[in-house]
Amino acid sequence: MPPAALDPIEVLSRGTVDVVVRAELEQKLAAFARGLRGPLRVKAGFDPTRPDLHLGHVVLLQKLRQFQQLGHTIVFLIGDTTAMVGDPTGQNDLRPRLSREEVLAAAETYQAQAFKVLDRDATEVRWNGEWLGKLSSLEFIELAAKTTVARIMERDDFEKRWSERRPIYQHELLYPLLQGYDSVALDADLELGGTDQLFNLNVGRDLMPRYGKPAQSVLTVPLLEGTDARVVDGRVVGKKMSKSADNYIGITEAPLVMFRKCMQIDDEVIWRYFELLSRRSTAELRELRAATTDPREPKRLFAREMVARFHDDEAAALAEREFASVYLGEGLPADIPEVSVAADGDTLWLPKALVAARLASSTSDGRRQLTDGWVEVDGARVTDPKHALPRGAYLLRVGSKNRKFARVTVA
Repeated sequence: MPPAALDPIEVLSRGTVDVVVRAELEQKLAAFARGLRGPLRVKAGFDPTRPDLHLGHVVLLQKLRQFQQLGHTIVFLIGDTTAMVGDPTGQNDLRPRLSREEVLAAAETYQAQAFKVLDRDATEVRWNGEWLGKLSSLEFIELAAKTTVARIMERDDFEKRWSERRPIYQHELLYPLLQGYDSVALDADLELGGTDQLFNLNVGRDLMPRYGKPAQSVLTVPLLEGTDARVVDGRVVGKKMSKSADNYIGITEAPLVMFRKCMQIDDEVIWRYFELLSRRSTAELRELRAATTDPREPKRLFAREMVARFHDDEAAALAEREFASVYLGEGLPADIPEVSVAADGDTLWLPKALVAARLASSTSDGRRQLTDGWVEVDGARVTDPKHALPRGAYLLRVGSKNRKFARVTVA
């Protein structure tokens, strides 16, 4: 569906958490609207540590796209230098260091996927190696001298690790300064990021006046919860969407897979997905929620919108029909994944086959699915967690309402 007409105030209000400082940013936007200044330079940095994007990443990319549609200049900053430094944001352990080759490979894929959301022709792509790679030792010391250790230690993650007497590496303390210097180099008027980036974004805001430049405004967006999230006491609870937690919807996944995963979202949580990701206006969403009687209907509409957006309308319609046939009826998907697994002797333990076919996250998860009665082998339910498959080919199915299939050959 086409995006609804955008209102600057709604862009600031919907799907945002922190706005620093709101009145200041509203003045910048109003001045642009009246022709008293040029478009804002809206910056967001992406350290390409993983190449695959999911809907959690789209929350930030969509906010950038909204500013782009309002006529502002979007600076898509690739942190080729900062990615190799490593930012432990939101993690309690030091993130693994990456090689330059790994970063460049991930960055190439990252851009290709990001431009499924952003307008490539209207996006300024920059790499922070352009300036960070040229900083002399003296310039780097001057940068470090523009803030204090006490200020850097205000970051929640550092403060917690310090109190627990866990290590904090010196390069980690420098990361916020490097990210902040990006804003100095780019003359950013506004920087966007997830809520876990608020401290780093504000360091950039602090640094800019020390280099004789106006302080950037800061805006954060929520970290989207995964498909396994639930509403507890009126609020969404669950791990953030991630591939490692296997609660993600990838934007390059097959249409039927995307559709199925969207239909798995909790009946109440779907409204948070609508708020953060849908192109429908707030008024449209309010009307849809008031008119909903079947909880599957909003999930169907959301699934159609996402598949159409990242594939096309035809793929969305086909995915919906196939979902209805396979998961609501007794049909089989048109494209069942196939995997060949070596036997352990003459047989293969079924939970191991489920893991190999990506139908279970672990053998213990496979055992649980078997004992819960969620597994079928060639159409027959199997509940024995010790069941083993002789050499041969099998059609495996797990789940009940939201079924997943795989063809497994025990070689």
